[in-house]
Amino acid sequence: MKSYLEFEKDIKGLEEEIEKLKDPFNKKGLSEVETEKISKIQKEIDEKLKISYSNLNSWQKTQVARHEERPKAKFFIEKLFTDFINLSGDRRFSEDEAVLAGFAKFEGQSVLVLGQEKGEDLDSRLKRNFGMMRPEGYRKCIRLMKLANKFNIPVISFIDTPGAYPGIGAEQRGQAEAIASSIECCMSLRVPIISIIIGEGGSGGAIALASANKVIMFENAIYSVISPEGCASILWRDPNKSLEAANAMKLTSNELLKMKIIDEIIQEPNGGAHRNKEHAISFTKGILIKYLSEFKKYSGEEILNQRKKKFLNIGKQKTFMIFSKENNWSIKGNFFLNLKNFLYKYKRETIIIFFIMLVGVLFLI
Repeated sequence: MKSYLEFEKDIKGLEEEIEKLKDPFNKKGLSEVETEKISKIQKEIDEKLKISYSNLNSWQKTQVARHEERPKAKFFIEKLFTDFINLSGDRRFSEDEAVLAGFAKFEGQSVLVLGQEKGEDLDSRLKRNFGMMRPEGYRKCIRLMKLANKFNIPVISFIDTPGAYPGIGAEQRGQAEAIASSIECCMSLRVPIISIIIGEGGSGGAIALASANKVIMFENAIYSVISPEGCASILWRDPNKSLEAANAMKLTSNELLKMKIIDEIIQEPNGGAHRNKEHAISFTKGILIKYLSEFKKYSGEEILNQRKKKFLNIGKQKTFMIFSKENNWSIKGNFFLNLKNFLYKYKRETIIIFFIMLVGVLFLI
């Protein structure tokens, strides 16, 4: 049974109508008139999907990113790679089913694949803990990333998690330390890391495996420090303000590309990746071929420096700077913005200077 989002009510009605027309138990066969009607309705559905998905707001994109039929990491691993060997355990505590990790072949090249897996039905979701990794999951990934680095094997990660698991047991076993160590490990590797955000990229649980040379994001995926509901609960103490929170957080792919937090967007088919999973696989394969070929030209030191430079440049702005060269003065940066920041920082001193100047002017008068 198909699952529909709130803004897809019209589409749901039309698709149900098509299913009734195609139902072999109602009539002996499809007549020419019915075939034409089905084609007409299908065109209407395609048009409505095109209009709806081209005008999604941030909260609606969040809903699409969480769609239960959206392709998961397991699907990508099965379709894109061959000879995948799933490896288990962190050699300290236990196995974490929320992440699939192992070595595989991609277009004849050995790669390490890490995939945060949410599960496809209730049983598998409970088994996978809804994609929320525990400390042992991150430590397993660290173990395998170090192994990949030793044998010069590229790392590919599929990000899809609401965040790291916040349970008491996870905290007792060092959840924060495990996430920090995973980020540190990613930043120290001399092999390329390519991360693809396929659904939700939530908080440190996502960036622990997405501190990569290239961060790619599906068009309707999200990537943020907290969920919109969590943000709304903190700022407004009202989880119903999720739309306002989602808009303020700039968590969509287009916004993140503008801020250079991600490197590229994978365009989704009409109606989202869950409506045409093979299309999503095809585009992802092309992206991986492109970047793996690109990094073959670089040495380990160059790969490491590129990754460091990428993250150090995030959020940087041109600062106010005046310099003299051969008696020619130049101003770089946003003068008024920096003047405003300067006055705000030294507001007390500014008020005193202004007061002295005012007294001086009055005295002269």
